[in-house]
Amino acid sequence: MGMAIALRELHRSEGHLLHQLLALVERHRDEPEIHHVAGDLATWSREHVRELAATGPRHGLEPENLSEGGPEPLGGTREDPGEPLDARSDPDLLLLADPRRLYRMAAGVSVDWELLGQGAQALADTELLALTRRCHPQTVRQMNWADGMLKALSPQVLSG
Repeated sequence: MGMAIALRELHRSEGHLLHQLLALVERHRDEPEIHHVAGDLATWSREHVRELAATGPRHGLEPENLSEGGPEPLGGTREDPGEPLDARSDPDLLLLADPRRLYRMAAGVSVDWELLGQGAQALADTELLALTRRCHPQTVRQMNWADGMLKALSPQVLSG
């Protein structure tokens, strides 16, 4: 039963990450690196969501228990308690708020992959372990890209 919970949570958090990446694509059409790279990174999350859904039945989760819905409509922003209030009205701060939010989400997804991998290892579930070893590094790369964007953008935004 524990693996089903871990799978469901990872599927949910990966879906949220996917929707956040797609929202970045929509909001930052004028920023080519964010627009294009976020679209490429969303492809990984989309595949992760599909693969987790395909794995679910082996662990007692039916597809209807794993929805692909995200936390917000595409392109929408939801209030983030960790986001400065000015970020919603200042385009420069929004430029920092988005990769900051993405970094935190990807870090959470990375933790979920770690947990799933540990459970798969404990159960000697080679198929689930292979999935984790294939997908988790991509999530780490998503997180690293968001971190790099923060490092590249913050001097310009914060000193200007």
